[in-house]
Amino acid sequence: MKINSHSLVVRLAGLLAIAACAFILLGPVGAVPLTAVDEKSVRAVVEGQLAAFANDDALKAFSYAAPNVQKAVTTAAGFLAMVRNDYPIIYRPASVAFLKPEGKDNQVIQRVQMLDANGNPWLAIYSLQRQKNKAWLITGCVVTQNKGRMA
Repeated sequence: MKINSHSLVVRLAGLLAIAACAFILLGPVGAVPLTAVDEKSVRAVVEGQLAAFANDDALKAFSYAAPNVQKAVTTAAGFLAMVRNDYPIIYRPASVAFLKPEGKDNQVIQRVQMLDANGNPWLAIYSLQRQKNKAWLITGCVVTQNKGRMA
């Protein structure tokens, strides 16, 4: 069986997102919750990356990826190709609805409800981490069919 390097990255991103979710939900008591500014910044990062995908701007889309993702994928062109092939809903959503981000300290989960071109509902769960320069970057994304109602 041949293992596709893109599939490996998809699995890695999924595991990282799940780990981030667990960290946030089980994080230390007394951790600092997100501020309104952080919530806006997190949303802006995801929106920026989605806009970059819509414009096929590989360099811009790659710039929103955290170092762990950049290291795993290595090039902006490879990143765009991976998203186009493995995450078509992220690459070209018909519509998006952002839910309130959740997190503490330097870890955040941003859920985004999406519809594909056929009207099928999806839930994209982004994990983001605040970097040393205080910028938020995307560490992973898991996409699943959204069986609940849309926001």
